[in-house]
Amino acid sequence: MRPMLENIGSFLADYLSAPRDDDSFVATSSPERLASCIQKGDVLLVEGTSRVSTAIKYLTQSTWSHAAVYIGESIDSMDQPQEARTLIEADIVEGVRAVPLSTYYDQHTRICRPVGLSENEIQRVIGYLISRLGDQYDRKNIFDLARYLFPTPPVPTSWRRKLLQLGSGDPTRAICSSLIAEAFQSIHYPILPSVVYGEEIGQRERMLFIRHSSLFTPRDFDVSPYFKVIKPMLEKGFNYHNIVCWGAPLDSQNEHQEPILEQTPDAALAESGKDNKEAKSDN
Repeated sequence: MRPMLENIGSFLADYLSAPRDDDSFVATSSPERLASCIQKGDVLLVEGTSRVSTAIKYLTQSTWSHAAVYIGESIDSMDQPQEARTLIEADIVEGVRAVPLSTYYDQHTRICRPVGLSENEIQRVIGYLISRLGDQYDRKNIFDLARYLFPTPPVPTSWRRKLLQLGSGDPTRAICSSLIAEAFQSIHYPILPSVVYGEEIGQRERMLFIRHSSLFTPRDFDVSPYFKVIKPMLEKGFNYHNIVCWGAPLDSQNEHQEPILEQTPDAALAESGKDNKEAKSDN
């Protein structure tokens, strides 16, 4: 029975990880800017274009469906010819693995940076992730996601967080956001802790509790008050005056024609008034 379920899980994993034909995406940062801006310990969020991404984005009502952590240095030895693998993630097919940053060069991504960590603390987070390399993706998560994908269900907003408390609970299996949550929780770094208010000696006290790792989604790193959103275009210097023009695309027959600037409503009214005055003067 178990081998049959494993085979079904493998089939579903392959199916769900395949990109959707109708999905389009755009990278908002060039590969060079992304590579020069990202730092060790940063969480890289990915919009994703696969079938499983559709389910995750619907249930979380978010742009982000996947997350990985940048570890800075490749886990491979220097004499190995392949591209440096500097991201660790939980992949639906291959499990916990290391991949090159270039894997997501052509996709919409966002950098979320933990604040105030020492070098030693960052290394502890990375060490935790490296220790999980080779773990399998939690196949129960695959079955659960498939249930909410065929078709996309009308799930009330208040239930969506509970629906994402997925997985078997097996510590040797992982899903992308829970793996990263566990890594940061291993050093007691907050992501989105549960907040409980209580009364003590007549004063209102705010207490934080660690949320179970299975409840975390990629979106949580984006909205967390403890992670700084980093946009490579702005970090490396941006001046909107350097944008040449806005407006119509170049004529395919003449790539060297002058760009046509889009007219603002005020400019259009001014131009119209000028034409009316000229018409009256002619009369």
